Amino acid sequence: MASQNIDTLPAAEAVGSSQWQRGVAKMLRNRAAMVGGVIIVVFLLSALFAPILYPKNPNAPNLIHSLERPSASHLLGTDQLGRDILGRILYGGRVSLTIALGSVAMGLLFGIPLGLVSGYFGGKTDFLVQRLTDIMLSFPPFILALALVAVLGVGLKNTLISVGIAGIPHTIRITRGCVLSIREQVYVEAARAVGTRDSVILVRHILPNVMVPIIVNSTLFLGMAILFAAGLGFLGVGIQPPTPEWGTMLGSGRSYLFAAPHVATFPGIAIFLVVLGFNLLGDGLRDALDPRMGYE
Repeated sequence: MASQNIDTLPAAEAVGSSQWQRGVAKMLRNRAAMVGGVIIVVFLLSALFAPILYPKNPNAPNLIHSLERPSASHLLGTDQLGRDILGRILYGGRVSLTIALGSVAMGLLFGIPLGLVSGYFGGKTDFLVQRLTDIMLSFPPFILALALVAVLGVGLKNTLISVGIAGIPHTIRITRGCVLSIREQVYVEAARAVGTRDSVILVRHILPNVMVPIIVNSTLFLGMAILFAAGLGFLGVGIQPPTPEWGTMLGSGRSYLFAAPHVATFPGIAIFLVVLGFNLLGDGLRDALDPRMGYE
């Protein structure tokens, strides 16, 4: 009898197919979001096809051509070791975007389950998870990432882990806040009444309803993750030379701001554009998918 009743429960999809369609339509009318999307696509494709766009070794020095200004042979000039800056930006995009995507994935992998459990069960579970979250939130995210890198060591893997951990508490808080309101909805109460397991309720009825704010937050955090990774590289505790990474390139170019400003300027512009793209895209997603914003 209980299994039959479960099948008759109302669907728990706050973001149904029609709402997604309206959201996509509104997204396409948002010029700022489209500009952000184009920027992200351009950088993603550039990073993906970097070996084709620049088949040479981006780390190979050529001191004869050191600190050359932009020209036909080197569109963005060369750095202090004579390496082509455009080629290093293309390959650096692979590193920066890998850190951003990997750290966000890590934040979602740990933050969503903890937020679901904390908000749904409450009590001691909620207390323990939230106190741990409070401890992590007591540090500014970048300072937390910096401290973790200092403990774990430098390198791509440790930078990704450090930035990912710094993003977990925000995902926990956003997920928990949504769960606290959703768990009191009629369809959740009905599922409990017919004996549906808590795990099924969390996955089938609650998780789909918390995905919109999580997606929006994750898109915005992609830009923050790139800033964090660049900041660590700028300070010399992130990705280490000669691996091209935008923050590391910016840090090494600061010594030549007056003699050869292009060495630091172009990596800085790359960071600015990608972060801007993710912010514009995230704002557009929020306006299009958040039901509180309404639809035109």
